[in-house]
Parts: sequence; C-alpha cells; structure tokens
Amino acid sequence: MFAEPKTTKMALSDREADLIAAIRNYVKSYPDGYPELLDYAQRLFDDLVYPFDI
Repeated sequence: MFAEPKTTKMALSDREADLIAAIRNYVKSYPDGYPELLDYAQRLFDDLVYPFDI
C-alpha cells in the first residue's frame, strides 16, 4: 500500500556532517538546549552557505 522510502548515499564533507549532527542534537535537546544548539547549527549553516565574509 505504501511505497518504500527511497534512500540515496552521498559523500559529505566534515562540515556538512557537523551541520547534520548539530541539527539532530538540537532536535533531541529541545527545549532544554534550544538557544545554544540552534545558534551553533545556524552558524554552521551560514559558514557553508557564505564561506567568505561579505
């Protein structure tokens, strides 16, 4: 009845893996670790999207 979810394996850089781990840790810790872990994940994301200071 339901289709099996498709999975894809991808190679990640260390920074991308850190971002995924930070997001997972944020979700696990909510609401106790909310401000610090969210800030950390946002900084990692910003560093990946904007690698150079503009």
